[in-house]
Amino acid sequence: MQGLTVLGATGSIGQSTLDVVRRHPDRYRVVALTAHRQVERLVADCLEFKPLLAVVGDESTAAEVRQRLQAVGSAVEVLWGEAALVSAATLPEADMVMAAIVGAAGLAPTLAAAQVGKRILLANKEVLVMAGELFMQAVQQSGAPLLPVDSEHNAIFQALPEDFSRGLRACGVEKILLTASGGPFRETPLDGLRHVTPEQACAHPNWVMGRKISVDSATMMNKGLEVIEARWLFDAAPEMIQVVVHPQSVIHSAVQYVDGSVIAQLGNPDMRTPIAYAMAWPERIAAGVGPLDLFKVGRLDFFAPDFERFRCLRLAYDVLRTGATAPAILNAANEVAVAAFLDGELPFLGIAELNETVLGRLPARHEGSLGDVLAADGEARSLARQLIQEREFA
Repeated sequence: MQGLTVLGATGSIGQSTLDVVRRHPDRYRVVALTAHRQVERLVADCLEFKPLLAVVGDESTAAEVRQRLQAVGSAVEVLWGEAALVSAATLPEADMVMAAIVGAAGLAPTLAAAQVGKRILLANKEVLVMAGELFMQAVQQSGAPLLPVDSEHNAIFQALPEDFSRGLRACGVEKILLTASGGPFRETPLDGLRHVTPEQACAHPNWVMGRKISVDSATMMNKGLEVIEARWLFDAAPEMIQVVVHPQSVIHSAVQYVDGSVIAQLGNPDMRTPIAYAMAWPERIAAGVGPLDLFKVGRLDFFAPDFERFRCLRLAYDVLRTGATAPAILNAANEVAVAAFLDGELPFLGIAELNETVLGRLPARHEGSLGDVLAADGEARSLARQLIQEREFA
């Protein structure tokens, strides 16, 4: 029986993780659940899975969750804030941590889990985008097993040889082929993107995701962040990572070898597959996902990404080559931009423009510590908010 902490339990990844746990009660025990403010879902999950600890974002939400649990006789401890998130991630009873908090908020608890050697199921790509070097150093020093949960990186992990840590080129790897659906606007005329609404941007054609990630998929910032993530997960040079637009989302990613072979991982677009793989590795367990019907799929299409249409993807490659705190700056600006778009304060095309403006105004600095990363993150957020207030992005 393995103890599991789920950071971001009420989100789509967290709920899929709990569904896998539900199917294997003899293998996994939930020891901690965290959420931001989704009281109803968190209380229901606490009553079902009976963790030792539940963590929320603020004191008033904690009081409400605590009151509702105590009213039905639950003994779950309820805490709030960043320090409590770190506690949930480092509980002695937790053998593994599902890192599924979206955005920069997941950095501190995931890093803390790595530092104490927990098995990390990494769904929060911002951890590696913001502090890739620091995080990978912590993983190497503690010996923490690191399993990627993003469907693309999980697919790459499955397609690589077991000893890929000795170097991709030494293993005969020529390229990582990172697939992308292209989102809902792959074929929309560029002029039509000026009037995109949040509802349209969140209507992903293949995947069920949260609103922030859905918008990132529509701008392909999500894929840009995954390029940066792949660089750190697999120690891959930027030129070895190629994005391939694949609208069907059947091939989740592939690895190209020097002998001409391409090894790909295929499956239905359901996050429970990579989650179950990461939880049980090196074994495989049932995830509740049906087998892929190739006859029903019928065809597989592939396209090169349009960097004019998807400016955020180009920016991600740019900051990857720049290094230092440039990725953290881009991630922070993008989080502010997406939130402003969802709140009706910024047009869809303004997301990329704001990101590029912030990158042009702030110099990248060496990330010597977590404090350096957080300082760059805060500076970028402040500037992004200031720019939104001062001007209108078209």
